[in-house]
Amino acid sequence: MRKLMMKMSMSIDGFVAGPNGEKDWIFKTGDEQSKAWSVAVTREAGLIIMGRKTFEVIAPYWPTSTDAFAAPMNEIPKALFTRKGFKGIDAGPVPTPAAVSWINAQIISGDLAGEIGALKAEAGKPILAIGGAGFMRSLIGEGLVDEFHLIIHPVVLGSGEPVFDGLTMPAYLKLSDTKIFPGGTVVHSYSI
Repeated sequence: MRKLMMKMSMSIDGFVAGPNGEKDWIFKTGDEQSKAWSVAVTREAGLIIMGRKTFEVIAPYWPTSTDAFAAPMNEIPKALFTRKGFKGIDAGPVPTPAAVSWINAQIISGDLAGEIGALKAEAGKPILAIGGAGFMRSLIGEGLVDEFHLIIHPVVLGSGEPVFDGLTMPAYLKLSDTKIFPGGTVVHSYSI
C-alpha cells in the first residue's frame, strides 16, 4: 500500500494564498536549497494528484518550462479530481511528450475517499498531493493524508486562504523531520 503525501507552502500565519489568491510570496521567499528539496520530494512520487482548478492553471505552463520542477512535473503520471467535469487542455497541433503527459492525466470524479483508497492500494511509489486549499482541505477532512510536508515561508500575510480550517476533530501529527534553509524557509514534515 502506498502513502499519500501532501506538500504545501504556507505563510507563518498559516495561509496558503493571500486574500485574492496571491502566491507570489512563495517565489519571493524561497532559495535554491529549499527549491532543490522540494524538487527531490516531488521526484519521490509515483503519481501527482491535484484538483481541477490547479490542473487547469499549471498544465499549460509545465510542458514548456525550463524550471527545475519541469522534469518531474512532466514525467510523473498525474490525476486530477473534479466534481464539475473537465474539458481537457489544448496542447497544440503536435503535442510534445511533456504535453502528452498532461493530456493523459487520469480524470477522477467519484467518491474522494474511495478513489484515494483505490490509488493507495495500487503498487508503486507514493502519491503526492499538490495544489489548492480546497482540494487539500477535502483530503485532510477525510483523513486521507499520511504524510504532511509543510513549507513555512518567512512571510506574514495577515489574511488569506487557510488549509486547516473546518476540521471537525483535531488531527494529531508526529514530527518526522525539520529542515531549515538559508532564505528562512522551514519545512516541517509530519506523519499520522
